[in-house]
Amino acid sequence: MNFPLIALSFILIIIPLVISYNYKLGIEKSLFFNSVRAFLQLTALGFILGFLFKITNPLFYIPIIFSMLLYSAYIAKKRTGFSYKNAFYSLTLSTIIILTTLIVFRIISLKPSEFLPIAGMIIGNALNTYTITIERIRRELELQKELIEAFIAIGSNIREAYKIMQKNAVKAALIPVNNMLQTIGVVAIPGITTGMLLAGADPLKAVSYQIVIIYMLVSINLFSALFGSLFFIKEKKII
Repeated sequence: MNFPLIALSFILIIIPLVISYNYKLGIEKSLFFNSVRAFLQLTALGFILGFLFKITNPLFYIPIIFSMLLYSAYIAKKRTGFSYKNAFYSLTLSTIIILTTLIVFRIISLKPSEFLPIAGMIIGNALNTYTITIERIRRELELQKELIEAFIAIGSNIREAYKIMQKNAVKAALIPVNNMLQTIGVVAIPGITTGMLLAGADPLKAVSYQIVIIYMLVSINLFSALFGSLFFIKEKKII
C-alpha cells in the first residue's frame, strides 16, 4: 500500500473538517471517525482479497457469496424495517440470475479476481435498489389510498391498483441507473474505467469492461426491484 499517498490525500478530509467546525455543522466527529473507519475497512479488504484471489476451487465461492447475501439482507432489513427473509430471497434470486447469465455466456470467468468483485458489485447494487423499491412502494401504498378506494368503488380488481403502485416503485428505483446510462462517458469517466486507466490498461479495453458492468447493473437493478416489490406485496397479503 502507498501509505505516503494516502496520508497526503487525507488533506481532502481535513478541509471539510475545518469548514464544518467553522460553520458549526456538527459533523466533524462522525466525518473523522467514518473516514478512519473507511481506511481500516478498505485496508482489511485489500488483505482479504489477496487471500481470496488465491482460491482455485470455485466451490469455495459459495460460502463467500452466501455470507455476503446474508449480511446484505440484514442491512436491507435494518434500512427498510421489512422482512429479513424476503430481503434475502430478493437479493439471492437477483444475484443468481445475473451471475448465472454472466457465466453461461462466458462474459466473465470463474477466476476469483473476476468472479468475486463482480459478485460483490451485483449484491451491492441489488441491495441499494431493493431498499429504494421498498421505501417507494410503501410510500405509494400510503399516498394512493384514494386510488385503491376508486378501484373498489367501480368494482375493479384491486390487484390492478397495486400493480400500478408496483410499476411506479420499480420505475422510481431504476431512475438512477437510467440517468447513468444517459450521462456515462459524457459527464464523467466511470469508476471501473478510471481504475483500469490508472493501472495502465488500454482505453478501449477499459471501456469494454465498463460497458459490461453498466449493462449488468441495469439487469440487477431491474430484477432486484421486481422481486423486492413482489415479495413486499405478498408479505402484506395485498394479492
